[in-house]
Amino acid sequence: MLGVTTGRPSAWRYSAGGTTPADPQGQRVPLATIAREWGRIGCIGFGGPPAHIALLRKLCVQQRGWLSASEFEDGIAATSLLPGPASTQLAIFCAWRIGGVAGALVGGACFIVPGLIVILALAALFLAHSPPRWITGAAAGAGAAVPAVAISAAVALVPASWRRAVNGKAAGRGAAPEPRPWPRIRWLCYLAAGGAAAALAGQYVVIVLLCCGLAETLLRVARPATALAREVQRGWLLPMLGTGTAAAGGLLAVAWVAVKVGALSFGGGFVIIPLMQHDAVHAYHWMTGAQFLSAVALGQVTPGPVVQTVAVVGYAAAGVGGGLLASVVAFAPSFIFVLAGGPRFDAIRASRTAQAFMTGAGPAAIGAIAGASVTLGLELTQWWQVGLLAGAACWLVLLRRNVVVAIVAAAAVGSLLAVAGLQV
Repeated sequence: MLGVTTGRPSAWRYSAGGTTPADPQGQRVPLATIAREWGRIGCIGFGGPPAHIALLRKLCVQQRGWLSASEFEDGIAATSLLPGPASTQLAIFCAWRIGGVAGALVGGACFIVPGLIVILALAALFLAHSPPRWITGAAAGAGAAVPAVAISAAVALVPASWRRAVNGKAAGRGAAPEPRPWPRIRWLCYLAAGGAAAALAGQYVVIVLLCCGLAETLLRVARPATALAREVQRGWLLPMLGTGTAAAGGLLAVAWVAVKVGALSFGGGFVIIPLMQHDAVHAYHWMTGAQFLSAVALGQVTPGPVVQTVAVVGYAAAGVGGGLLASVVAFAPSFIFVLAGGPRFDAIRASRTAQAFMTGAGPAAIGAIAGASVTLGLELTQWWQVGLLAGAACWLVLLRRNVVVAIVAAAAVGSLLAVAGLQV
């Protein structure tokens, strides 16, 4: 039995089909408790997904015993196969396991809202019509560190993705392992394709990720057309098949950008940054390149995932209403994926097609994150910003230190330089 520790038999059982009520009268974790604990994590969860995962593990496994260690790790593995912000989906998953649908909705909302409030308040300050000089300098300094954050995020993802590609076997029934060089060569090709797409054609990065994932699926899964059709019938691949057309403008455009951010960000929020940058800066002209850098920086220093950057984009487009709309639309797919796919997570994890798809899409996503550092770096306009970028790269990539510290320090230096009279 896995489930809530209540002093009586667990109200939940774990089966091949997912989590189902074993006893309709059984106790669950009260919604008030979920709201309090997930809200607390939402307030103190600085540092991105590693911090969120550590806090959720400490709460759900170590302190309260609501989930077993293996069940929690299964949740991490399952949510990593879904597009969207993985740590947010893990928070929703954990709340769903102990509180059902209501728990997922309450826990997910309480996890997201604190960071949303903070980032909208900071957006109002940083995107003001005539902000004080020290604010402008802080924005320029924080933005200078953002390309280094992207490089650091890409580097951190390489080992697991490489192991998946090298250790994986052909998924067809009775298929022999591939000769060793070929999975490695394909991994490098996918990495290069993602990087080139992000650096040269950001609006198409998701299409490239999909193509890489599907290509690897075709190579690894026996009778691929049949296998793909079966997985599409099951429903988990549907969100990946089709990127639609761009909206004309206004709130509809804000919602469309947010949909792409929430539903198509394979491998983490930074994957979608080139596409978001293209839409916000070049397609709709809601903000300048420098302002977009500041938006990404705000997504890093506030609690919550980098996907919260879309709230700043929405604010730039249509004020507070646009920011709220963008956030709601961007996070809605995470709730849908977890609630609709939760009972099938075991099947998804065991799916040869799902594993093969991520083996191809994973390195492409890493390449896209690295490529994003190029487009973000090109937005830097001052020599001192290049110096801050170099310092942040050493701090994050070579020393492997905290992201929040790097961005806050860069913002402080930028503010001091602006007050001293340097051009920002």
